[in-house]
Amino acid sequence: MALSINEIKAGVTILVDGLVYLVIDTEHVKPGKGAAFVRAKMRNLKNSNIQERTFRGDEKIEEAYVEERNLQYQYHSGAMFHFMDQDNFEEITISEDAVGDHKKFLKDNLEVSGFFYKNDTLNISLPNFIQFKIIDTEPGIKGDTAKGGTKPAQIETGANIQVPLFVNTGDTIKIDTRTGAYVERVFG
Repeated sequence: MALSINEIKAGVTILVDGLVYLVIDTEHVKPGKGAAFVRAKMRNLKNSNIQERTFRGDEKIEEAYVEERNLQYQYHSGAMFHFMDQDNFEEITISEDAVGDHKKFLKDNLEVSGFFYKNDTLNISLPNFIQFKIIDTEPGIKGDTAKGGTKPAQIETGANIQVPLFVNTGDTIKIDTRTGAYVERVFG
């Protein structure tokens, strides 16, 4: 369905030059002279690049119907990651390109959201915070505090992150998957 420029607003997914974009922000401009236009800030759902584009008043923009599915991570083999659709229990295989940097935070049975356009995987979205077990780090020294700096640590998925000096091997920590940063140590 074609959208007019008045229907372009934040949260709408559109098709521009054959690529699917999510509109992040819009600015409707009505100059004193000339036709109205919309300046849109958009995120490419395939590679997460952000760009701005101006649409004239007479342009028709194609709406893209993006399907969101609840998936559960199973395993990976080679460059393919295997997920199970939580609704119909089908196995879905997603390429390493679509998974992107999220692969370093994928652990068994993790529930994620998958975004699809015409059965083509655009990307996946992880929960904002995930708990991981530290499998290797230098031992903490008595007296180390949260303000004392950081050290590298390897989590159960094999990814390396920076943690405070008081965190030890075997501890469970919470990580913000959007930034890859340590949030807190989890007890119990």
